[in-house]
Amino acid sequence: MQINLVTQMQAHVIVPSSLTLNTPFLFFPRNKPLLTTTKSYSNFNLSNGSSRTTFTTKATIKNGNEVKNQEQKEESQHQQLKKAYPFHEIEPNWQSYWEENHTFKTPDEIDTSKPKYYILDMFPYPSGAGLHVGHPLGYTATDILARYKRMQGFNVLHPMGWDAFGLPAEQYAIETGTHPKTTTLKNIGRFRAQLKSLGFSYDWDREILTTEPEYYKWTQWIFLQLFKKGLAYQAEVPVNWCPALGTVLANEEVVDGVSERGGHPVIKKPMRQWMLKITAYADRLLEDLNDLDWPESIKEMQRNWIGRSEGAEMGFYVLDHEGQEQEISITIYTTRPDTIFGATYLVVAPEHPLLSLLISEGQKKCVEEYSELASRKSDLERTELQKEKTGVFTGTYARNPVNGEAIPIWVADYVLGSQFPYNKLTQIIHFCSYGTGAIMAVPAHDSRDHDFAMKYDIPICWVVNPEGENNRKLGEPYSGEGIVMNSSSLASKLDINGLHSKEAASTVINWAESTGHGKRKVNYKLRDWLFAWQRYWGEPFPVVFLDDTDEIVPVHESELPVILPELDDFTPTGTGEPPLAKAVSWVKTTDLTSGKPARRETITSHNGLVRAGIFIHFFLLLLSCLLLFFCCC
Repeated sequence: MQINLVTQMQAHVIVPSSLTLNTPFLFFPRNKPLLTTTKSYSNFNLSNGSSRTTFTTKATIKNGNEVKNQEQKEESQHQQLKKAYPFHEIEPNWQSYWEENHTFKTPDEIDTSKPKYYILDMFPYPSGAGLHVGHPLGYTATDILARYKRMQGFNVLHPMGWDAFGLPAEQYAIETGTHPKTTTLKNIGRFRAQLKSLGFSYDWDREILTTEPEYYKWTQWIFLQLFKKGLAYQAEVPVNWCPALGTVLANEEVVDGVSERGGHPVIKKPMRQWMLKITAYADRLLEDLNDLDWPESIKEMQRNWIGRSEGAEMGFYVLDHEGQEQEISITIYTTRPDTIFGATYLVVAPEHPLLSLLISEGQKKCVEEYSELASRKSDLERTELQKEKTGVFTGTYARNPVNGEAIPIWVADYVLGSQFPYNKLTQIIHFCSYGTGAIMAVPAHDSRDHDFAMKYDIPICWVVNPEGENNRKLGEPYSGEGIVMNSSSLASKLDINGLHSKEAASTVINWAESTGHGKRKVNYKLRDWLFAWQRYWGEPFPVVFLDDTDEIVPVHESELPVILPELDDFTPTGTGEPPLAKAVSWVKTTDLTSGKPARRETITSHNGLVRAGIFIHFFLLLLSCLLLFFCCC
């Protein structure tokens, strides 16, 4: 195609709304200089699908009449061009061409002499009326990169799909009475049409739908490998429970302590969930940050998020009403063992699993009322530094292991509960994640503890003196390091007076390990990842529970995929049991390995693991193509 237009030094450009490599540019004039240029513009397609544009220019000088006539002519052309360009005809024409000819398909048999480039967008949730502005914002950038790499000669894999399990689809289904599968497929049709109209160069022959058993078979397989390695486990985790609605709610469904739907009170309730042990990789995550070409500020943010700290776990034995030690011990984690002589009280979280064993009869009612109020608050509300600290005395005491003093045990919401791996066979609860759901409070050297002690008239004992200063600021806690004082005991044979904080901390840890009162501990703010919920529209877990022992057994790989059954009634049960519990015939099964009667897991996986599997899916696709190539050579 040959286009000759007289243009001037400044020009507007008419560009179709779906700009592609195969789309011509049309120019029209803007200003009125005497100097004009004649441009010869040609655009033609190459065999590889890219395009090439050539320009030839010629400068001429024209007199005033010629310029005037030319301006009139150009104005006429301008008006014609504005009216003539039929977007509604040209865009569908090219879109149908790309679809019919599979223009952006990555060939099944690729030229292995070319380098490979894999560009994966975050798949959209097919919920709502359609795409929002954030979708093309990111997708445009990756599409530019995909086209650029193709022009550089790369074999480019640029797929698209739908992250279709999840909360929005299920909520919409509950509200409308329409099965989530039906609404999901309808929404996908709309989303797909919108993406195609934007002209993105996706390989639609490799479209993925995460609700298809052919897809989640492989995320179930990934889960089995994690479970067998001990990286997937069950835990009792506080979740948002709405008694009125009889269901677990996501954080987005809770506003100011009540349900978004109906305005009902929401409380924190421990429930059995599935966790991934990402804390096992905390040190590796920290170390590998050094190899990333990221801004240092971003890497530092990641380090703080992982939050590695070194300290000690210490045990404080609970005392009975006669002051004798019981077998119950409260474990705390501290990064400042050097301040343990200054611990004048303990604080446990309202969710602490031992709380019911710590409450005296006289304090039972007020502790239960306080815990119920705390369960309505979010973690953010509870840990806000500026808010007034509240708490209730449990009525019992514990013994400080280093000096033998009896110190009161309080329950307060500024201490958060932890995640507790749960073993049905032994009923044993082990603490994990950051902290233990209890703290030793040192009001002289921690601002939160100090505010709490001042409010409830709890003793304050100074045990660290700042270096180079004779006097502390009166009435204010000192949280820094310094020289230890008031820290010796004949009974424990521990004396750290005069030592610097670091040396004193090491001495206390060595003493604790030698006497059995504690141990050295590395901790992380990073928490293990909860990736399950008591919902219907999610991926089934490939495990069963043996009827006679409740032992969790992975299904055999030959049984994959464990398919999500279609339920007519997928609404919440009202008891806390997941909706899948209604599928009685599906739940009852037999363990293939032992032949024993068993029950399927009724909790489902949310789309976090599904999203993680998307990248692996296409990576394995590339790997299998390479293996096939080498086997055939």
